[in-house]
Amino acid sequence: MEDSKQLAKVLKTTLFKLYSKLNDADYNYVIHTAPVRDEQEDYYHWGLQITPRLTIPAGFEMGSGIYINTSFPEETAQFLKE
Repeated sequence: MEDSKQLAKVLKTTLFKLYSKLNDADYNYVIHTAPVRDEQEDYYHWGLQITPRLTIPAGFEMGSGIYINTSFPEETAQFLKE
């Protein structure tokens, strides 16, 4: 139960920062879980990925399915910390 409360607190803070810093940008989130056949194994911990939609996919993205990150992780972290 404590883990759920901690996750809720971090998620609320993160989503608020994304909302306020990125002017209420659209985003997707994905919950990564273990494969069904391995769901009882200890090797896998689930995770949550939040991806803001800040650009419009163009030829490269549509053709390859690969999205280009246009910012450095360090700059993004500093931006969200402020």
